[in-house]
Amino acid sequence: MAMTPMETHVRVLAWFNLVLGGLGVLAAAATFAGGSIIPAIVAAAAGEAGFLPASILQAIVTVIVIVILVLSLPTLILGFGLYNLRPWARILGIVLAAIHLLNVPLGTIISVYAFWVLLNPQTEALFRRPQS
Repeated sequence: MAMTPMETHVRVLAWFNLVLGGLGVLAAAATFAGGSIIPAIVAAAAGEAGFLPASILQAIVTVIVIVILVLSLPTLILGFGLYNLRPWARILGIVLAAIHLLNVPLGTIISVYAFWVLLNPQTEALFRRPQS
């Protein structure tokens, strides 16, 4: 069975979310790696005096990594849900699109496209039909 135009848009949106979520996970990994090396360098260079600044840096990096992952992992899950036309994915997509509006510029562009795709009545009907 051929895909409808809106089904194609949903699949494209799914891939955008998979890429955006994957980039977020890679950014979290890079931040974690860099954030583990820099405090070690500070502690080694400053000796005992560098312990507190190194600990503060490590805490800040940990919080940043957690925030990135909290935003990226649901985006990956959304990509898989949209690709498979899961009914919950449409609602999650609208919620995450609202959050990703603040992710300038790439997240904002994808969010505008997501609103156009997911709020379309034809798309709503796509997510209501029985899964094959």
